[in-house]
Formats: sequence, C-alpha cells, structure tokens
Amino acid sequence: MTLPLLSYPTSCQNQRVSGFEIPGDEQPRIFSTALLPDAQEADNLILAAYRRIFNEQQLLACHRDRFLESQLRSSQISVREFIRGLLLSESFRRLNYECSNNYRFVDMCVQRVLGRQVYDRRETLAWSIVLATEGIQGFVDALLNSDEYLDNFGEETVPYQRRRILPQQAMGEVPFERMPRYGSDHLEQLTALGNDFSATGSDFLFGDGMPPEGLRKVGAVITIAGAIVLSSGILAVILSWFGWLKI
Repeated sequence: MTLPLLSYPTSCQNQRVSGFEIPGDEQPRIFSTALLPDAQEADNLILAAYRRIFNEQQLLACHRDRFLESQLRSSQISVREFIRGLLLSESFRRLNYECSNNYRFVDMCVQRVLGRQVYDRRETLAWSIVLATEGIQGFVDALLNSDEYLDNFGEETVPYQRRRILPQQAMGEVPFERMPRYGSDHLEQLTALGNDFSATGSDFLFGDGMPPEGLRKVGAVITIAGAIVLSSGILAVILSWFGWLKI
C-alpha cells in the first residue's frame, strides 16, 4: 500500500513571491528545448542539466551518460526524462544517495529538482517517507511528476534555482552549490574509519609540515646519487672533447 504524501505548510519563500526584475548577471539562465537550440546550444543545455543535478563538485566526464544524451539530442526523450535518467544513474546514486541519510538526500533533491529550499523539517519528513517506502525511483518519480515541477519547468526546461535574488535585499539566497558535499554523519563515519580531517594543507600530509625522517633520508640518497651520475656525465663529455675518452 502506497502512503500518501504527508501534508506540510508552504511558508513564504522567495520563489513564491511575484516579481518584475530586469534580467541581470545574477538571474538564472534558462535552458529549454522549447527555444529550438542549435547544436552548440544543445551542448550547453546538456551541460546545464549535469551541473544542476551533479553540481560542480561531481561534474566529471566519467559521470556522463552518452546514451541519454543521444536520446535527448534526437528528441526521443524530453528534458524531464533526461533529468530522471541522471537522478537514477549509478553515479548519482553512489555519490549522493549512498553517502547521505534520507533527510539530507531529500533536502538535496528538492534543491536540485524543484529549485528551492525545503519549507521546514515536516516537508523533509514527508519526502523521506516516500523515499523509504517507494525507494529512490519512486521518490524521483514523485518529484518529477509533482504539480510544482510541471508548473515551473514542464517537459523541456532544465531546473534552476528560482528567484535567488530579490532587488530590495542587499544579499540574496546562497546558491545551492554551497551545500557541503557530505553531511556530518558521513564525515563521522569516515573519521571512525581512521581518516583525519582536522588538519589542512601540508599539516594534513606530514603533521609538522616536514616529511618523516626515513623519507628525508631516502630523498637525500636519491639526490646524492643523481648528482654523482650527472657529474660523471659532464666529466665524460669534457674528457671526450680532449680525446682522452671515447663515448
């Protein structure tokens, strides 16, 4: 039996306020196949979809799905189906679902798919119940089939962060890309496995900033040996000039 989505209050957020701003550098660029893009713009649309779903931290060539891209280019699937394929891909599952608890994964997907922050913990709980009872595929289908997604992005538009900037505010909402890659619980698991993230820079590698004594000795031996070989080569060249040595 499928549980209905738990109701939650819709508090006032930026994207729910009507505005009449003049587009500027801070406004999101909208990528949609409804604009009849050429080949170059199609590449930009696909890249924008990857950037929205995977974020800059995970935007690697190895995570691209060429088959999905080919289907989108040939109009066999819509942008919404392309987004669905990325969310259900093995790379997204491994990099985001498996290393996050349900609550954090829900917050992340609401940001990237619906283009807004969750309203409160009750909404996080509501979507977490869907994720726990129907799995990641049922959760993704519920997000992409929701009236909110269809009304704002439809079939052909790549999701974007809605109304991050308000003209009457000195500072707008922080971009979703600022969200840490891992949650605190996953960081605790990595620490329990012996990883130390307390130090940074050279201290993270060598503690006091210097390599261990054994490593320094090995480096000294390699340096001396290299100097001897180089000096021998130079000496052999000089002797060959005078005919004292044939090389």
